[in-house]
Amino acid sequence: MDITYALLDPEKRGKLPEGEELSFGRLRTDHMFVADYRDGAWHDGRIVPYDSFRVAPGAICLHYGQTIFEGAKGFRHDDGEIYLFRIDRNIKRLNHSASVLCMPEVPEEMHREALLRLIDVERHWCPTEPESSLYIRPFMFGTQDKLGVSPSETYVFCIMLSPSGPYYRGGFSKALRLLITDKFHRAVAGGTGTAKCGGNYGASLRAEEYAYSRKCDQVLYIDASNRYLEEVGTMNHYHVLRDGTFIIPEFNDSVLRSITSTSVLELAEAGVFKARTEQIAIRRFIEDIERGEIVEAGGFGTAAVVSPVGSYMLDDGKIVTVGDGGIGERSRALYEYYTGMQIGRRPAPEGWLTKVPSFR
Repeated sequence: MDITYALLDPEKRGKLPEGEELSFGRLRTDHMFVADYRDGAWHDGRIVPYDSFRVAPGAICLHYGQTIFEGAKGFRHDDGEIYLFRIDRNIKRLNHSASVLCMPEVPEEMHREALLRLIDVERHWCPTEPESSLYIRPFMFGTQDKLGVSPSETYVFCIMLSPSGPYYRGGFSKALRLLITDKFHRAVAGGTGTAKCGGNYGASLRAEEYAYSRKCDQVLYIDASNRYLEEVGTMNHYHVLRDGTFIIPEFNDSVLRSITSTSVLELAEAGVFKARTEQIAIRRFIEDIERGEIVEAGGFGTAAVVSPVGSYMLDDGKIVTVGDGGIGERSRALYEYYTGMQIGRRPAPEGWLTKVPSFR
């Protein structure tokens, strides 16, 4: 696809705020990439000023939730260049989500070139503060104006960028508290749990608000049978055994496969850490924390990176504390190793980093 440019004049472009702590996802850069799907193909790839879309009131996305998205990150390294971390995995996962929502795939090379060209234009927006990144949000939505329940025949694919700080306020230095409840379930077998689609996140808002009302940071979901641990609303979950092994709940068709989690498992295969997946009974999980068999816990995710968890609240209000309730040494070691790869201060496996080239 030929990609055209319609860029703002340099004097009209924004810049990173100085002396302000970056929050997650609030800032936008000056431009976005957009392409349209019609007649069975993608057309009109373009980098244009960030702006609103014109969408028909009857658009499929507004009524039946045919929307998907991804989240990736770029980092400025000490050589001054911007590198993307495991972007090929994000590109493939977007197409997996598209298949679940009966949407067209975005050709991988088109997606890759579009985001590289966009980031090349917006280089000056990439922050360098600790725990910051240029957050990349590709998304797609159905635009056909019809009220029959069926897949759209037209779509918009867009990539926008957000200079961001850590997802959770305080970043890695703050241990989270999660609520364990059987009042809500994120997804069920045979549903859309493995897709990053709008409906999954819209359905999570009520659970999230309930967690906040209980002075918790998020919900740790259990499966629909109320027997097995699955994932947190914003990330996969992990815990650490006394021998240092990271345990991640097994992936199934109601759990989103985190690229961070799969990266940790690949590092384990290479002998860097000890990690595996297991089916985890929630009752046994609580008992193992209380017995001291589980010594650390947290979450893995692109936005969340490695987020330590210090305690859990049960439905009856009981607090179960992991270890001393702080940040464990193994979680810290993994966090430092992983972020070291992202920012280029530790070698990453071949193919994990993609340098943003100069196109103009």
